[in-house]
Order: sequence, then C-alpha cells, then structure tokens
Amino acid sequence: MNTQQPLLSDSQIVAATVQWLERAVIGLNLCPFAKAVHVKKQIRYAVSTATNTDALLDDLRHELALLAQSSAEKVETTLLIHPMVLGDFLDYNDFLAEAEAVLEELDPMHEFQIASFHPLYQFAGTQPDDIDNYTNRSPFPMLHLLREASVSQAVLAFPDAAKIFDKNIKTLRRLGHGGWKQLLHGL
Repeated sequence: MNTQQPLLSDSQIVAATVQWLERAVIGLNLCPFAKAVHVKKQIRYAVSTATNTDALLDDLRHELALLAQSSAEKVETTLLIHPMVLGDFLDYNDFLAEAEAVLEELDPMHEFQIASFHPLYQFAGTQPDDIDNYTNRSPFPMLHLLREASVSQAVLAFPDAAKIFDKNIKTLRRLGHGGWKQLLHGL
C-alpha cells in the first residue's frame, strides 16, 4: 500500500499541481484541451486525506457524485490528488482496476472516465527513467476525472487527437531530463 506522510498543506499540494499543469501540461501543450478549462477555472482540485485504498475509493465515489451534480460550466473536470496513499507506482497501477470498477458501478451510462497520473508513472515496455513516461508524471499520485462528452467534443475539435501521444513523446525526447527538471524546478 506504501503510504507517505505529506509535508505540505493542501494549498501547497494544489499550488504544486497547478504549477505542473501550467508549465508541463499546458506549457508543453501535452494536452491541448487543458488550457481552456484552466483559464475558465473549471478544474476542481480535490486533495484526499486517504491513507489507504478503501478511503481513497470513498473519496473517488464522493468526487464522482460531485462531478455528476455539477454543471460542466462550473466543474468540467476534477483532479483527485492523493499524496498519502499509492506512492508506489505498481500499487497505484493495480489500484486503477478498482477505481475503474467503482466508475462502472456508479456510472452505468459511461458519462465519465479516469485518466491516471503519478510521479513514477511508467508505460509498459519502458524503463523507469525513460523520458516517455514523463507525459503522465505529476507531482503527486492523482486520478483525473473527465466528462466523456467533453472528451468526445474535444477530440472532434482537434483533428489529429490520435497523434497527441506521439507528439508528446517527441516533445519530451527533445526536452530531455535536464529540460524537464529546468521546466518544473528551474534547476
């Protein structure tokens, strides 16, 4: 389960997440859909105090209910940040099946989806430090809750949506590890 003690307040955790969003996700255009919802302040940042997966699943249920009850104009998407549980990527990766099961249980109409981000994210077939993994590396483990209708609309508006992943890999390979560190930390 690999829990970790946060040394940061919720506001510091959100600030670090916003910095990552602005500098990496939006700054490198890793997600061409992120800028609009960020500028319109339609992203909900929920910091979980869960220290085990059962509590995190409860938080996931709560956040999905809030998202379902909110209009897209008010809350388009939610970042459920969980700094005290699932710090180990393999545990996190295994947990995603449980998160998807909760989504299936609560969302029979498939209105939402979950995207995954983690500080140690690793795609199958890569080495842990391969720069390709950094497309999904965030400052803290998090579950990104998205509206399926918004994703479909964004994909229609972006003619080469299927090429985003390949473009991101090329961007990060050009940037390299040194460029990534400088981007996020000014090192």
